[in-house]
Amino acid sequence: MTLVAEKTVREIALENPATVRVFESLGIDYCCGGRRSLSEACLIAKVPLAQAQELLAKTDQSANQEKEQWSDAPLAELITHIVNRHHTFVRQELPRLEALTAKVASKHGPAHPELAAIHEFFTALSQELFAHLLKEEEILFPYIQKMEVALANGTPAPEGCFGTVGTPIARMFAEHDDVGELTAKIRSLSSDFKAPDDTCPSYRGLYHGLAEFERDLHRHIHLENNILFPRAVALERRFREVRQ
Repeated sequence: MTLVAEKTVREIALENPATVRVFESLGIDYCCGGRRSLSEACLIAKVPLAQAQELLAKTDQSANQEKEQWSDAPLAELITHIVNRHHTFVRQELPRLEALTAKVASKHGPAHPELAAIHEFFTALSQELFAHLLKEEEILFPYIQKMEVALANGTPAPEGCFGTVGTPIARMFAEHDDVGELTAKIRSLSSDFKAPDDTCPSYRGLYHGLAEFERDLHRHIHLENNILFPRAVALERRFREVRQ
């Protein structure tokens, strides 16, 4: 079990995607915080390491039928999946949840002052994500797709407005970290999205929506940070090797 403790959360999730469900159930960040070791991630999430190891050991890799395997799929397919599933979800949910946080904070704020902060952080999250998605869809993703086509056709690498694909990817990593910090603050303020017993359906619906949004965002960022971006950097490296 010592080896598992020293592995990064990212490595564990990539080796067996079924472990993602365990990380979600324990509140362990496997996307933005995926570079941490399991022991460090458990410490931050205040989860006993032994408990995490036991649950991870029970995951069956062969039972992962519903999870897509993106490690070897064409990058164009992975990008299409990210945009159609996760970017679409973000764009649908951000306006709805932002309006709902304002409504619930207005009605229940006097008794629950944390709601004002949740609304503030979610508004900042919305602004960050809308700009972030545009940069990916209009600049980074098309460049990665062009690289993949060029390598397959044996043509020169496309020209970008940056020296190397690692430059915009580093920016996306940093923005993912910012998003992760905002969602962590919202989770903390909402007591892990647990609405007080005496609250109305809108209040409960808000916390349920925020939990679903965070869950989808974690899977979304996992696909980019841990699969798409490293593969794009490796793809560019292959162009350099071909030219040598």
